[in-house]
Order: sequence, then structure tokens, then C-alpha cells
Amino acid sequence: MTRTASIPTVETDAPRVGARGWAALVVLMLPVLLVSVDNTVLSFALPEISMALSPSGAEQLWIIDVYPLVLAGLLVTMGTLGDRFGRRKMLLIGATGFAAVSALAAFVPSAGLLIAARALLGFFGAMLMPSTLSLLRSIFQNRDQRRMAIAVWASAFSAGSALGPIVGGFLLEHFAWGSVFLVAVPVLIPLLVFAPLLVPESRDPNPGRIDPVSILLSMAAMIPVVYAIKSLAVDGPTWTGAGWAVLGLLMGFLFVRRQLRADIPMLDMALFRRGSFSGAIMVNLLSVVALVGFLYFVSQHVQLVLGLSPMEAGFALVPGMAAMIVAGLLVVPISRRVRPRVLIPAALVFSVAGYLLVAFTTSDHGVAPLVIAFVVLGIGIGAAETISNELILSSAPAEKAGAASAVSETAYELGAVLGTAILGGIITAFYRGALVLPAGLPEDAADAARETLAGAYTAAAKLPEQLGAALWEAAATAFGSGVLVTSLIGAGLVVAAGVIAAVTLRTTPSH
Repeated sequence: MTRTASIPTVETDAPRVGARGWAALVVLMLPVLLVSVDNTVLSFALPEISMALSPSGAEQLWIIDVYPLVLAGLLVTMGTLGDRFGRRKMLLIGATGFAAVSALAAFVPSAGLLIAARALLGFFGAMLMPSTLSLLRSIFQNRDQRRMAIAVWASAFSAGSALGPIVGGFLLEHFAWGSVFLVAVPVLIPLLVFAPLLVPESRDPNPGRIDPVSILLSMAAMIPVVYAIKSLAVDGPTWTGAGWAVLGLLMGFLFVRRQLRADIPMLDMALFRRGSFSGAIMVNLLSVVALVGFLYFVSQHVQLVLGLSPMEAGFALVPGMAAMIVAGLLVVPISRRVRPRVLIPAALVFSVAGYLLVAFTTSDHGVAPLVIAFVVLGIGIGAAETISNELILSSAPAEKAGAASAVSETAYELGAVLGTAILGGIITAFYRGALVLPAGLPEDAADAARETLAGAYTAAAKLPEQLGAALWEAAATAFGSGVLVTSLIGAGLVVAAGVIAAVTLRTTPSH
């Protein structure tokens, strides 16, 4: 017999928390800040890492993507384990492991070891993120307070993303690239001290049995699909990539069938029949694809093409991150009066405008259009994701908050992989197709230039001045050739998110 999701009641009259609850929110923001700082720092440290470790084009993408790949494969499992064994316990285990591996990652001598360290960070990160969001669900039972708490939680992502480039830029200008990983240690120590004091433990009072088969199927579904997408981005269509995609889809089908047949499933598939849940998940997914793809391009363009230092590049993106924070907070009172099916598409209009601004102005006007475009894009995504995250939690029963949060985070991390793999892959493909190497270039320099823009930058610095300048001009021109197409695709993804919200959230009230 298949269990059906219970329909949550209106929670505007539920008890309100006091100072202790808001102090717990501050503690729970620490791992959120950490993860967002870590992601942004890595994007801005990528040119330094590329010059220090000389990764191939595939390794460069893996350095970025292996973390969300492992994370996405384990989020549902870790969220369910948190529901069973305790969400605070999972948070503390994840924080301890994340800090230890971050310290090791700072000193790895090769791209392969850095990829391995990032994979371990994904393992422990999968314990962190569902725990923070599901703990908010149990602490803030009053929906008005929870909506504000989630806005603050979502703003922590933006704040960390804004802080990351500045802190990372300072570190990269004064220390080796490995220093960017060490920021995890001072952030997580206060969490380990104060979480046991301020954050109450919560778990599902009637957890189902642990289902190893479902755990393996969830991982076997996510990892091959994401790997296939990455293979398509790096190598183009191949039989190997298609085989991985088919394997992942088959495992996903088996996972869903097993959940539907279980009396107490690991993931309640009935949740996806609710438009407020499945629609909000898709809004998160597509918005993150567009955002991460934008950041992948911008982080390289402003440093390598426009010549900004890492810290200058970080400051250039601060206004956009600030816009995301402000929009996420200001949308809370509006969301009490305007239905999500209207509010989310209206917000995402800003993000479409931001992408179009990039498409038609970036190549000729320097850094200013990028700053303005990111502000406009950030307004839309900041507002939309605050609403969608709150809808996801409110649509699920409180005792299944960990699993629901895990699905939300899976969409976020899958979006991060897709943003880099698809939009980053398109940029890379256009770069390689448009690159015209100058005559007389040594073979090793030519190979490095064909791999990545950072490879061309490193190779040009080692060549005689005139030949190096010619190589770099050719590489910068080639990189810019994919901006228009990539930006239009990003805009299209945001439009799709708005349409999905308008259709699937049509019965979701504002309250």
C-alpha cells in the first residue's frame, strides 16, 4: 500500500519563536555561508589553480563539478538519514568532516588529488545543507516567521557569494590558491560550539526502515545522468555518454517504482503530485542553471579578458549579490498578498533582462554592463528562490522536512552541474571552434590554448611578447564568440522557469 503525502495545514496561527529561535537561525546560516563562499571562491580561484596545477579542460570542469555531483547523488540519502537519526547530528558530523577535508584540500599537489578532495567535500556537504533547511522547518512553525527565516537563509547564499570573491581575492593576491579552502575552518568552529546549545534536535517520530537498495538506486540514478551531461559538454555526443544517460534514467525509474510500492518510502513520491512542490523544484533548478552558467562565464571574462585582479573581479559582482539579498527580503511582505504564480514570473522578468543585457553589450563595453546585468539578474533570482524554497518546505509534512529539503538541494546542486556543463560547455565549444592560432606557435602552447582560456593565458605569458600578444588576442576573441548564444540560452531557461511557475502554482494561495 502506497502512503500519500499529508496536506499541510495553514500555519499562520502557529506559535512564534523568540530570541533563541532567531539565534539558532544565525548558527544555521554558518554552513550556508560556507558552502556559498566555497563555490564562489573556487570559481574565482580557477585561473590560479589552472596555472598552478595545469589541469586539462576535462579536469578543470571536474574540479568545479565533482563536488555538486557527489553532493547531488547523496542529498536524498542524507536528508532521509537526518529524518531518522537526527538532523542536528547529521549537521555536526558534516561540519566536522567538511572542515577537516577543506584543510587537506589546501595543500594538494595535483589536479587529480584536488578532484578527490572536492568529492569528499561533496560527501560531507550532503550532510550539511538538507539539515539546515529542515531544521528551520522544525524551529519556525509559524509560517510568517518561517517565510522570513527562509528569506534570511537564502540571503546567506547570496551574502556568501558576495563575500567569497572579496575574501578569496584578498587571499589569492597575498597567498597561494590553497588558502581559499582554509576559510572553512574558522566558519565551522562556531557552528560546532553553538549548535548543540541553540539548535534543538529534530527527527521523524515514526521513521521507516533504512532501505539500502533505495539508497544505492538514488545514487545510481543521479551520478550517471550528471556524468552523461558533463560528457556531452566536454566531448560532444558519444555512445559512452548516451550509455551513462540510459543507465541513470533506468536506475531513476527503478528508484521511483520502489518508492511507489513501499509502505514507508525513503522519498514520498506523492509530494511531486502537488504543484506547489514540483513546480517550485523546477523553478529552483532552472534558475540555478542560469545563475551558475552566468558566473562561470563572468568569473573568467572579467579576470582573463578584461584583466581585473581576483579582488577587483569580486568587487565587480558585489552589487549583484547585494541585489539578490535585498530582493529576497523585500519579497516576503509582497508574497503575503500576491500569489506565487504571479510573483515568481514577474520576478524572473528581471533575470531575463539581465541575460539579454549581457548578450548584446558585453563584448564592446567592458565591465560596466556585466555589473548592471548581474544586478538585474540577481533581483529576479533572489526573489524567486525565496518564494520557491518556502513553498517546498510548506508543501511537505513537518516530519519529512529532511527528505523535502534534500530534494530542494538536489535541484540546486543539479542546477549547478548543469549550469557549468551546459552553458560552460557551450562557451568552451564556441571558444575552440572560433580559436584561430597565430602562425609559428609551439605545439605545446597550441595544445594548452585549445584546452581552455586559462591555458591560453598561461601559454601566452611564456611566449615572446609579440607572439604571446597575438595568441592572447585570438583566445580572447574566440572566448567572446559564445557569449551571445550562451546568454540567449540562459534567458530561455529563465523564461521556462517563469512559465512553469505560472502553470504549476495556479492553485497555490498567498498567505
